[in-house]
Amino acid sequence: MFCCGGRGWRIQEALDLAEVDLDYGRGAVLVRHRKGDKRREVGMDAWGWDHLRTWSTHRAELPVGKLLCVIAGPTRGRPWNGAAAREQLAWIAARAGVRRRFAPHQLRHAHAVEMAREGVPLNVIQRQLGHADLGVTSVYLQGVDNAEIIDTISSVTRCLE
Repeated sequence: MFCCGGRGWRIQEALDLAEVDLDYGRGAVLVRHRKGDKRREVGMDAWGWDHLRTWSTHRAELPVGKLLCVIAGPTRGRPWNGAAAREQLAWIAARAGVRRRFAPHQLRHAHAVEMAREGVPLNVIQRQLGHADLGVTSVYLQGVDNAEIIDTISSVTRCLE
């Protein structure tokens, strides 16, 4: 499933996406209505684009509308609402064996931690997530565990002379 939080978007940002917001050539997605109703342009990796292309093939068979939509029943093609998306994602998490309470926003945190592990600069992570304050971004990175911190710091070579 093409997932919002896995790319760092808030769930409503993902639900508001339209086909015209996707720039396959540049690897960019325009988030038109972010928190505070401001726009931002974000990147997406090849994995995300591959899944989006697969979804777009299926989406083309549905009535015109938002990129993420209801796929079955009398409302097929209509926008998917946030509550239904949260419920569906929680159901998928439970089926996958997640025992804790699950919220899609946790995927934003996981995305931030993964970007940090891959060496993405903090200011780029901040912009990808749409945070105005770098302090908020640092809260998202609290998911980095102690072993990772110790391994990273202990591997730094220092010039002692």
